[in-house]
Amino acid sequence: MAGKVVLLLWGAQTTQLLVQPPWTPPVLWDRVTLTCQGLGTAAATTWYKDGQRWRLQGPDRFVVTESGTYQCYRPGTGLSPPVSVLNAWLVLQVPAWALMEGDMVTLRCRGWQDKPVASVSFYCEEKQLQRFRDGTELSLSPLRLHHSGRNRCRGWVYSVLSRWKESAPVPVTVHKLFPVPVLEGPLKPTEGSPLNLSCLSTPSPLRPQAPLLHLFYRHGQLVGGPQGSPQLLLPAVGVSHSGNYSCQVRSERGAVRKSSARLRVTVRRVPLSGVSVSAQPPGGQVVLGDRLVLNCTVAAGTGPLSFSWHRGHPWALLGTGPHLELSHVGDNDSGRYQCRASNRDSVAESVPLNVTVLGEQDPQERGDPIHVPVANATISPGALAQPVRAGDPVTLRCSVQVGSAPVTFTWLRNGREVARGPLLELGDVHVGHSGTYQCVATNQLGQDGHRVFRALSPELALTVTPRGHWDTAVAVNIGRSLLFLVLLLGVIGGCHWWQRLAARKPQDSAPTGVPRPCPPSASTSDQRAAAGTLRGTAGPRCHLRECDVTLGGNWGSLGGIESPQRSLTALHSTPGPPHSPSQCRGLGTGPFCLFLDSKGSVWIKAEEMGLVCSALPAQLGKEEGPAQGAEQILVGFA
Repeated sequence: MAGKVVLLLWGAQTTQLLVQPPWTPPVLWDRVTLTCQGLGTAAATTWYKDGQRWRLQGPDRFVVTESGTYQCYRPGTGLSPPVSVLNAWLVLQVPAWALMEGDMVTLRCRGWQDKPVASVSFYCEEKQLQRFRDGTELSLSPLRLHHSGRNRCRGWVYSVLSRWKESAPVPVTVHKLFPVPVLEGPLKPTEGSPLNLSCLSTPSPLRPQAPLLHLFYRHGQLVGGPQGSPQLLLPAVGVSHSGNYSCQVRSERGAVRKSSARLRVTVRRVPLSGVSVSAQPPGGQVVLGDRLVLNCTVAAGTGPLSFSWHRGHPWALLGTGPHLELSHVGDNDSGRYQCRASNRDSVAESVPLNVTVLGEQDPQERGDPIHVPVANATISPGALAQPVRAGDPVTLRCSVQVGSAPVTFTWLRNGREVARGPLLELGDVHVGHSGTYQCVATNQLGQDGHRVFRALSPELALTVTPRGHWDTAVAVNIGRSLLFLVLLLGVIGGCHWWQRLAARKPQDSAPTGVPRPCPPSASTSDQRAAAGTLRGTAGPRCHLRECDVTLGGNWGSLGGIESPQRSLTALHSTPGPPHSPSQCRGLGTGPFCLFLDSKGSVWIKAEEMGLVCSALPAQLGKEEGPAQGAEQILVGFA
């Protein structure tokens, strides 16, 4: 441990002479051991005493038995610094290692052969540091740079010949633990950007592993640390982060503190850009006496912002703030208006906006009529019949609501110029004339016509349809209409015929061979009970002939078919009335059979009662059934 300390003390010398015990200057009565340390083998060591070669190729260490000044030599590495071994009446000793600021150091004043010493005083150069009545040691804590210098001590040495003695001066060197830090960083960061400050200070090479702490201040107020990192990072700074910054570096226990010089940091606002002016009414064209409002906006930049308004040359100041309002514009309010925005760090100007007062007189022409820019261009007719047939004549007219003559007109189709003049005569149009049409009205004001005004009409879409396609469409529509009329007349005639048949009184009687024909003597109530109403899928009701036997039973329904006791859904026609139950197989096992004879009469047979009733010629809806050659009649009773 002592060897390392001494090596550091003597700096970058390759060959070093180490002392044990580790005090300098060493004294003879301490049995001092000197060790030569350097490159090469121990046998190659050469020793010198008082400047003279003393031992050739001797050992690398030995115990001193004589006072004097010793050095050692290693081939290729040179001669070591001298070490003096004293044998004096009074000796001042300091530790034989590198003394760093902030350390605690003890100076001791020793008498020869450790004789007692009294009334000891310590001096640095010519300044007395301390005086003791009985003590012989002086502690310096913490050690400062000003403790460096030639130190000595003086005291009363008790011996056979007691007397005042003074030690030889001993050089004491206190090394810096670290240099004064330097604070570095951007002086004018932009608002919103990161700020990185570095406190630069490195430990002394004599103690490179010394732990250091870093602190950061703004206007004397702590804003970062203590921390091991020498960096202070602020992710996004604002104007409030501007100020005087400094940093301080401390030793681990705080015995050594050093501060940097102040660094002035000024956070700049984001430069202004994209300043623009908008007007209400749009375009800066306002009628004489109306209200005009100008607005100033900034696309990029940070505030606080200030605005000023200017017009003409030399850009006279009109007002401040983001808005400029003219309640009643006059003849003299026309001109070029400009807005200037500032955030104290930068200034940006808008592109001048030309404001035109509609209805003002040209100041260069006395007594001339009022000059008005063109406005509100329109195309007539505004809506064309859709679609326009090929070969139809089409003429478009462009006009403006206001505008001083002369006014010129330009026609555009799909954005391309096609003609000039107020009229666009397309003649007999064809498909190639289809497209989007606009007109541009233009006039020039001023004595030399330097002010040009334009008005663009709304778009007009023109679609030309080939004539053949149009005729086909008309024919199809007419055919559909005629078909509808024919169907309507057929329905009306059918309904009329149906009603006439329903009004006729039934005259047919039961055919021969039918048991128990219906007598006409039945009572009215019996007739109604025995009667039914026969319905088809469409058309009016048909009444059965009255029978003298009440059929009775409950009424049921299925699929729109109504009948007493049983729902009937289908009838396979058979010529003539039935004579046997086998002819009822089309009805299944139901108690009723219905048949259609060759005259169109409907016959109903109640097998259980042996009753047959006939109806008027059937006015029943008929549909083709699944049976071949048969008719299906959907019937019902009411």
